[in-house]
Amino acid sequence: MRKLAEKETADLVAASPLRPHFAVARGIAALFTPFVEVAVHDLVSDSVACVANPFSPRKVGDPSDLRESRFADDVDVLGPYDKVNYDGRLIKSISIVLRDDHLKPVGLMCINADVTEFDAVRRMLHGFLGAAESTDATIALFKDDWHERINRFIAAWTKEQATTVDRLDRTGRRTLIEALFVSGGFEGKRAPEYVAAILGVSRATMYGELARLRTGA
Repeated sequence: MRKLAEKETADLVAASPLRPHFAVARGIAALFTPFVEVAVHDLVSDSVACVANPFSPRKVGDPSDLRESRFADDVDVLGPYDKVNYDGRLIKSISIVLRDDHLKPVGLMCINADVTEFDAVRRMLHGFLGAAESTDATIALFKDDWHERINRFIAAWTKEQATTVDRLDRTGRRTLIEALFVSGGFEGKRAPEYVAAILGVSRATMYGELARLRTGA
């Protein structure tokens, strides 16, 4: 099954019209590893076409949820803007619009930098030197991105419980799944698989938990 999934992923990568951009994505990620992830989104199929040095369980073929996004003809770079990963780590991102020969947007290259440790240094210096807080406005590009909503929910939930995802036992995982279910967090097309990957459980286990919650068992 795993080899089949790997072959399907390889086929998607090989067939993608955005393939020429993948080397750039991998090069940027390699240069700034372990702090930078680069994802290439296919706007035509509304799916992830490439992920280099991934921070989250998002993988090739997953939905991008960018179908409603619109890009002005004179805008090729969006950001920087702030995001948060599922484990609460702070991400600073910038997105580059990829266009075809007719200048039609066909892809989006998102460069995501994990700035958690740098932010800790900034806050330390702020406390010591009294530096002013930045008031730069952030760009809400992924307003309909359920991946981001799940990440924020899990980060907030684990912080409230004074724990981390990797410390959760079976009871803790079930409690988190139930809280996420009640909040409507599984409305995304592949949300169950995404959460299963975050929690390190099988898809069968995840769908079993959701079936239990839906029947009230």
